[in-house]
Amino acid sequence: MPRYRWPRENSILHAVANNYKEVAIVNLLIVEDNVKMRRMLKSLVADLVSAVHECSDGAEALAAYTAQRPDWVLMDIAMKELDGISATRALKAVYPEAKIIIVTSFDEAELREAAREAGACGYVLKENLLALRELLETP
Repeated sequence: MPRYRWPRENSILHAVANNYKEVAIVNLLIVEDNVKMRRMLKSLVADLVSAVHECSDGAEALAAYTAQRPDWVLMDIAMKELDGISATRALKAVYPEAKIIIVTSFDEAELREAAREAGACGYVLKENLLALRELLETP
């Protein structure tokens, strides 16, 4: 059963079967080296976002963030040039307000802790991407 909320200021309402569902306007940056996974993430959150920007490595993340100023960043861990934990740390050093969610297939306590210490505000496994929607829908 879908969750419905009362409208907030600065939101867009869509009438769905005589019910109103709040849809936040979000600018999103996806940092993921796998093109198919980027495509899947985009389709998963398409109804929650107004714009999606992409880059394929952590080394590109800081320039992409600076240019686009997204509301949220979805960051993979395992990438060729610069891993997601290091990229998160670099982003947060320059932009402490950045909201970064790690999206990975690695379910290890050490990586979760490293992500938290780097400044990530969420950690979602690729096998449980519905949890990502919940994080993005939380005000």
